[in-house]
Amino acid sequence: MSTTFAQLGVPQNICRALEKRGIVDAFEIQAATVADALAGRDVCGRAPTGSGKTLAFGIPLVATVERAEKRHPRALILSPTRELADQITTELRSFAGDIRVAAVYGGVGYGPQLNALSKGVDILVACPGRLEDLIERGSVSLSQVDQVVLDEADRMADMGFMPTVKRILDQTADDRQTVLFSATLDGDIAKLSRDYQTNPVRHEVGETTPDITSASHVFWRVEGPARIELTAKAVEAVWPAIIFCRTRHGADRLAKQLGRHGITAAAIHGGRSQGQRTRALAAFAKNQVEALVATDVAARGIHVDGVALVVHYDPPADHKDYVHRSGRTARAGEGGVVISMVQRDQVKELTKFQRQIKLNEPFIEPDVAAMRDLSPGPSDKPKPKPQPAAAGGNRNEGGRDSRPKGSRPPRRKKPAQAGSRNGGNGGRKRNSAAKAETNGSSERKPGASTSHGNSKPKRNNRKARRAHLQQGT
Repeated sequence: MSTTFAQLGVPQNICRALEKRGIVDAFEIQAATVADALAGRDVCGRAPTGSGKTLAFGIPLVATVERAEKRHPRALILSPTRELADQITTELRSFAGDIRVAAVYGGVGYGPQLNALSKGVDILVACPGRLEDLIERGSVSLSQVDQVVLDEADRMADMGFMPTVKRILDQTADDRQTVLFSATLDGDIAKLSRDYQTNPVRHEVGETTPDITSASHVFWRVEGPARIELTAKAVEAVWPAIIFCRTRHGADRLAKQLGRHGITAAAIHGGRSQGQRTRALAAFAKNQVEALVATDVAARGIHVDGVALVVHYDPPADHKDYVHRSGRTARAGEGGVVISMVQRDQVKELTKFQRQIKLNEPFIEPDVAAMRDLSPGPSDKPKPKPQPAAAGGNRNEGGRDSRPKGSRPPRRKKPAQAGSRNGGNGGRKRNSAAKAETNGSSERKPGASTSHGNSKPKRNNRKARRAHLQQGT
């Protein structure tokens, strides 16, 4: 029997906002955790990708957060990637009313983020690296944060951000409420829970490896260049698709090659600007492109429902990455197909991965028709048409400069500065810093030190706030 959000004690204004979007009944993880989080308890939750964790922690935050002062947020959500931070922010704003929600992450300018903080942010969604930068600049203080959510804590651990996460938590109020969600609750996550949660209520939903058991997995024996044509045929049969490459250059090259085979594709990786990544992800979510070609780091923030196909064009680094990549399809109870392109020298490695994740699939010759039969059904959406390059477009995004050949003024060499080679290294240093900011996951290196004060004010009267909430306000 399903449980409605109203039955869980969610305030009417939030229920009405969700109902306008057709959301009335709670998913399993939401039904398990929302009431405890509304009551102010620490929650430790394990749930698979696509199970509805954002509403599970977002609803209690919106319902109970207090008004923030300038540069002193009251609630904090830590996210491993900028794409996920953006998606969380968008989801919360859809039912937040006058609660102020903003995101901070690297790879973009500081201006809009500083402006939002100076006006006041009630719920701050942040990637660890950029948040530490802002703390060091004196642009934000966490001393009044009394509600914290760690989303996809296992991914933050995998990406090396645990030291940063701990330093951030040490700056929040001593008596904070801490909610932690993760696909696994062992190892570093278990230790994090012991050190930073107080008598947490634990909820586990779904299977330990649901991303594996929910999808159909096939392993095709294919060599070198043949992978391109087979990938194009697979996407033509079943899309939307996410295709994984190991390198940025490989992702860019494959996206262009698929275009030559009539497949509309966009690349997303750490070498692209945040604007490029955002536009590529938005086009994919709107079915304006058939395939998203991604690297592993960029893909950690991709949460798009309805992905019908995942292709391991290059093999993953380990079995955990295989699980994570494959989890982009067969989400929220839907089906999906996962194809691995296996070259001769990769059979041994992928056989090992199969044992580690309890798969037992044969390595077979490619068969697009059989793959199509395994899928939830070919997409009935009209195939998107390739978009012509806009005049004067950005070359980095595939467009061509519209100016006639030879119309550019001749480039003049700048005179070299005294004591430097090739005109000095000042500009080079700035370029290197900018590259590092947009590289990989857009976060600062874990382990960087930060300075902060030790003042931690006591939490406001939370009992009064809970009583106020229970009166239906």
